[in-house]
Amino acid sequence: MPKFLIQATYTPEGTKGLLTEGASGRRAAVEQVVTGLGGSLEAMYFAFGEDDIVLIIDFPDPVSMAAVSLTVKASGALHTRATPLLTLDEIDEAARRQVAFRAPGS
Repeated sequence: MPKFLIQATYTPEGTKGLLTEGASGRRAAVEQVVTGLGGSLEAMYFAFGEDDIVLIIDFPDPVSMAAVSLTVKASGALHTRATPLLTLDEIDEAARRQVAFRAPGS
């Protein structure tokens, strides 16, 4: 199942919601969304600095991740970044593939 790293920053309205329902309330909401699309929440951490929250999520396919991303962004409560995560085996497979490429100016 594809794995994604999610990094997010709350907007002022999103922060107000977090203060109202707490971290456990947000975790429950995230798990409901993720499991509803056949995925699972591997890890969820709150942070301070550039990101307010960091998650690792498994989804059955990238389209499920895109659906969640669009819905969350449309809410206006968070600014998010989703990064696909690859296993060591997937990188080994990629390294074995031949790619025809010519660098600019070569």
